[in-house]
Amino acid sequence: MASMLHLFLLLGSLTVVSAGNFYQDFDITWGDGRGRILNNGQLLTLSLDKASGSGFQSRNEYLFGKIDMQLKLVPGNSAGTVTAYYLSSKGSTWDEIDFEFLGNLSGDPYILHTNVFSQGKGNREQQFYLWFDPTADFHTYSILWNPQRIVFSVDGTPIREFKNSESIGVPFPKNQPMRIYSSFWNADDWATRGGLVKTDWTQAPFTASYRNFKAEACVWKNGVSSCASSNSPSATQGSSAWLSQELDSTSQDRLKWVQNNYMIYNYCTDAKRFPQGFPTECRTP
Repeated sequence: MASMLHLFLLLGSLTVVSAGNFYQDFDITWGDGRGRILNNGQLLTLSLDKASGSGFQSRNEYLFGKIDMQLKLVPGNSAGTVTAYYLSSKGSTWDEIDFEFLGNLSGDPYILHTNVFSQGKGNREQQFYLWFDPTADFHTYSILWNPQRIVFSVDGTPIREFKNSESIGVPFPKNQPMRIYSSFWNADDWATRGGLVKTDWTQAPFTASYRNFKAEACVWKNGVSSCASSNSPSATQGSSAWLSQELDSTSQDRLKWVQNNYMIYNYCTDAKRFPQGFPTECRTP
């Protein structure tokens, strides 16, 4: 672990910094025209109607990075809809880092659902309300993923930290490159109040909007990381601070503030779900 971190710190200045143009960085992957790139590549929208949702994925794969995206969610009655924005690898033992926004009736808050999968195992859900209306304007949702930790942040405020606990037998995403994905779909069988509230299709089409993508990251291409070779044509000079970034005391206080005031579900406190004892990572400070 220490030697791997040392390598990344030595080569961290080679991390790719991408301040995004959606035409260059992403492909609309499904939705039959419901996903659109607008404003000369500065805006992307996904739409959902009764026939279909839509989605996109990044052209690059990443192995560690700090990923920022601004989202503006569906206003009004968004019950039954889910907007997912996440990192994921492929295969049966995939890794994944999830933001999912669960729609709600007009006037009720969105639920921000987070999860971390490692080696195909998830079940690490934490859910939050937000301290603002995510439909009124764009807000920045960030994933910091380095060899020591994963940090979910909203407008620079950390809401969740998942530490590398391999030393006590908990797999950590560190070997599988991941793409960025987003999808917007109907999940009214479970998304809102456990499926009790259905999607109101008279409000369709629903639209979620994306802008200001930024990635400070190690791009994985043809089995090689852009952080591991000074000859990489895609490597550009950029700050590598994120590769060893941790939460300072101010960030830790903000994390506690969010978790004390806005967390509505934490798998690490769900005794009914884990009668034989909480998952191993829940027992570490």
